[in-house]
Amino acid sequence: MTITELQKEITRLKKERDVCILAHSYQAREIVEIADITGDSFKLSVEAAKAPQQTMLMCGVRFMAETVKLLSPEKKVLLANPTAGCPMAEQMDKDLISAVKKQYPDYAVVAYINTTTELKTICDVCVTSSSAVKIVKQLPEKNILFIPDCNLGEYVSRQLPEKNIKLLQGGCPTHVRVTLHDVERERAAHPDAKLLVHPECLPQVTAKADYVGSTAGIMEYAIRSDKKEFIIGTETSIAEHLSYQCPDKRFYPLSKNLVCANMKATTLVDVYRAVAGTGGEEILLAEDTIKKARRCIDRMVELG
Repeated sequence: MTITELQKEITRLKKERDVCILAHSYQAREIVEIADITGDSFKLSVEAAKAPQQTMLMCGVRFMAETVKLLSPEKKVLLANPTAGCPMAEQMDKDLISAVKKQYPDYAVVAYINTTTELKTICDVCVTSSSAVKIVKQLPEKNILFIPDCNLGEYVSRQLPEKNIKLLQGGCPTHVRVTLHDVERERAAHPDAKLLVHPECLPQVTAKADYVGSTAGIMEYAIRSDKKEFIIGTETSIAEHLSYQCPDKRFYPLSKNLVCANMKATTLVDVYRAVAGTGGEEILLAEDTIKKARRCIDRMVELG
């Protein structure tokens, strides 16, 4: 089968089997093209809850599929490729953070959405990269334990000097690969380009950016801007997607190393097998776990 033929068969099967395909923005172009909903992890889970289909197929990583299940426990949720995990989400577990909480009992625990469901059960509020500053600012507590990404936490801390934010050593192994040398090289190669960077990058990198924001924020900025050239400081697929959306503009990846192997693990064949009923993994969460983990998600929605 060609890619086009496979896409047509997936489109036929998803309608026949009442499946909604969710694709994170970091997925390959051929997957994004046949998705019903695309976007960042939180947008996917919120839109999935509104979707009429009773089966949700996540083309992304495990914590994203779990978040969909948290917000739509009555629906069947499938992860297209069961091996697709998130190294950042797996860096800290419930036992570790429970121990840290005992050391800092007066700290509110703020969990980046890139965490496991199990860990979310003991956190006070969840945040996304786009809502982190807004939500932390509204918290009544001055003392904040921000997990797991210390780079995003550092960015939030710089925006909110009135808060006492404690960070642990954790973060995205993809975004952390970007160096100041990468910035200097791309700035020299493309002097007229705006530098758009994700806050999961190192502080010395975000400090040089023209815009710092979430994946969705970076895409919106580039699409709306009257500028014609952009250096994209997040997963390389975003530069590719933007090139299709805005063929009159030029997009340069900040580094060729900005590739997430876990996001790239999902293939169009994985999607085909999942909608055909011969692949994928159903996400199952205990009712008590859903109830406890939902608390920090619900508070995020309330404050965000």
